[in-house]
Amino acid sequence: MNNKSYRSALLSSRCPSCREGPLFKYPLSRVMYFAAMHEDCPVCGAHFEPEPGFYFGSMFITYVFNVLLFIVAGVTLYYYLNLPEWLYLSLIVLMAVVSLPFSFRMSRTLWLYWFGGLRYKPGNKS
Repeated sequence: MNNKSYRSALLSSRCPSCREGPLFKYPLSRVMYFAAMHEDCPVCGAHFEPEPGFYFGSMFITYVFNVLLFIVAGVTLYYYLNLPEWLYLSLIVLMAVVSLPFSFRMSRTLWLYWFGGLRYKPGNKS
């Protein structure tokens, strides 16, 4: 029996239904394939796309992640480093690009957990 908590399953991008199957086909270290998702859970068979265009709303979560990154990075760089404006802006954009795979995956995972209609069913195996 799986006793994985909601938080650890969410942070490791696991299926909301069984909390074991991965949502994404490849690990985050394979950056070129960061967006490749399974259509169904390899463990319990839960479908990860309830309707066409389901993940459209997750871009708003990505937007919030990026705004927070811009604010934190911008304020930190502005107050602690005396940089020219072009370097200041370049560093913030670089941070946004580097964090893209993580923010993309986390926003899709959050969207599926919150609005996907999948609920945890212990022992749910196909």
